[in-house]
Amino acid sequence: MIALTFQARDGRTTDATAQPGETLLRVGQRVGQPLEGTCGGQMACATCHVLIDPHYLDHLPAPSVEEEDMLDLVPDATRSSRLACQIVVTEHLRNMIVRLP
Repeated sequence: MIALTFQARDGRTTDATAQPGETLLRVGQRVGQPLEGTCGGQMACATCHVLIDPHYLDHLPAPSVEEEDMLDLVPDATRSSRLACQIVVTEHLRNMIVRLP
């Protein structure tokens, strides 16, 4: 299991564990985070927008053109913005903090 932490806008944190290969969206939903994932993880919305700890960005594949297009629709997107449905949990993400915008 891989330990992760979700941090709400107000600073409260929720610890989670994930199996390698699970998406960040599914992990967050399982531990009660407000990640809608309206499209069911098909990258047709941006309701699972999260902010990735910058120290972990290099451990993720670059966002696809489709993901970047969806993030363009997010008014508060930053350089560390990603769609949780597109982040597959690996050992490299152990102890990562995922902020909810």
